[in-house]
Amino acid sequence: MSWSFHGKIQLGGLLLSLLGCICLCVTTILPRWKTLSLELNEMETWTMGLWEVCVDQEEVATVCKAFESFLSLPQELQASRILMVASHGLGLMGLLLSGFGAECFQFHRIRRVLKRRLCLLGGTLEASAAATTLLPVSWVAYATIQDFWDDSIPEIVPRWEFGDALYLGWASGVFLALGGLLLVFSACLGKEDVTFPHMAVPTTAPPSCAPAEVSDGSFYLMPRPRTLLI
Repeated sequence: MSWSFHGKIQLGGLLLSLLGCICLCVTTILPRWKTLSLELNEMETWTMGLWEVCVDQEEVATVCKAFESFLSLPQELQASRILMVASHGLGLMGLLLSGFGAECFQFHRIRRVLKRRLCLLGGTLEASAAATTLLPVSWVAYATIQDFWDDSIPEIVPRWEFGDALYLGWASGVFLALGGLLLVFSACLGKEDVTFPHMAVPTTAPPSCAPAEVSDGSFYLMPRPRTLLI
């Protein structure tokens, strides 16, 4: 199957969107949004995610405990839960619509104009999913920085730092944004002027038709030239 330039852009957007959705799922589940290392016990590391907090003890085990109440979470984690779940819905819906509107998906009942609109809508949803992914990740990172450099907290108190999930969340947001932009660009690139049969205007008249003169509602054929030989 030969791919056109338009189809290659759509395929690239779909692959980037799919990669972004996979990274988004891992980011949401991974309990490593924040990490905390204790100086008194270097063998123990605390990690915090959106759903649970874990204690990683080297050469022993990793114990995780889910948060008891949603209202007990910090404000940034509460908003992150809601926004990340919304990102999953937007990303999945955008991926499905873009797949139906892609050039590689052939279905005789879907017209070209409708496929372009589906691709445009899917790309817009992917870009929205990127925004709802980058916002909570950046918010948690900002709150972590504020707490780390807070002078009101004694220096002896351990400070939370960035976890691996934040970097993965930024990567997923970038993938979703690039995929959505490529899909929107492919939809704008696929605009074609459609010529309908009743709108076609002949450029030249048939050579067999002789010109006619119209006068008083009657038609008169032009006289035949005398030099015409039969």
